[in-house]
Amino acid sequence: MALYLIGDVQGCDTALQRLLDAISFSPSRDTVYLLGDLVNRGPESAQVLRRLMRLQASAQCLLGNHDMHLLATALGERQPSRKDTLACILEAPDRHAMLAWLRQQHLARLLEHKNRRYLLVHAGVLPAWSATKTIALAAEVEALLRSPALPDFLRQMYSNTPTGWRDDLTGVDRLRVIVNALTRLRFCSPTGDMEFDTKEGMDTAPSGYLPWFDVPGRQTADVIVGFGHWSTLGWLDRPDLLALDSGCVWGGHLSALMLHAGTPADPHELIQVACEQAQKPGKKKASDRSVKRH
Repeated sequence: MALYLIGDVQGCDTALQRLLDAISFSPSRDTVYLLGDLVNRGPESAQVLRRLMRLQASAQCLLGNHDMHLLATALGERQPSRKDTLACILEAPDRHAMLAWLRQQHLARLLEHKNRRYLLVHAGVLPAWSATKTIALAAEVEALLRSPALPDFLRQMYSNTPTGWRDDLTGVDRLRVIVNALTRLRFCSPTGDMEFDTKEGMDTAPSGYLPWFDVPGRQTADVIVGFGHWSTLGWLDRPDLLALDSGCVWGGHLSALMLHAGTPADPHELIQVACEQAQKPGKKKASDRSVKRH
């Protein structure tokens, strides 16, 4: 049995099919963990959801900010953006089945593979949260996703405040911080105050802020954190960190990382396919590749 982490698909089903073919994926044998932003911006969001639904337990999915936006739009709590490519879901005869399936997915997962622990999120983790606490906080939002109270929260979800975590937060403020951290975070201060305006690479941090994973003393340093969301960061491979949004929908690659022991004798393997249907005009065409990584 092989385990794979897959970065942001964002509605690029053709690339997803090519990637699954490239890794010789078998639903009866293998498991893929998709790190959120399953939909939007790419042209085939409905096809992506239908494919993942068919794969059942062999495809374990996280929700990203675009997936939360789809739910808010579908439930009438948010107006579509002019950049959205969600009409293929919103106008589909099976939209209710797709949305019901989406509401059953997770915001964070913790798994163990060959004596290594992996915390999987879409965007980031606040420095004060341990892996165990992250899973518990994600579960609070996941319970809401499956409840009749979801529309009321989605109506109030779109705000950058509170900017940081406190254990005494309650109600919408508490849930909003959890969602913002797990689905939107790139930069935060050493004390965990989040910044959402900057979207470029890690060397563009505003004064007083750091990439969330470089905050000294963060409580998830004892696990390997796998995440997507940050396409301008690209593929990042560190002993404590695996970043897998390689910008498929922006003309880059869709990435899968096959988890081995992560040692020189048994390294992780990175497999990437070009996202042909989303190439930018004038951009050099990306090529497929497979690379061994520690």
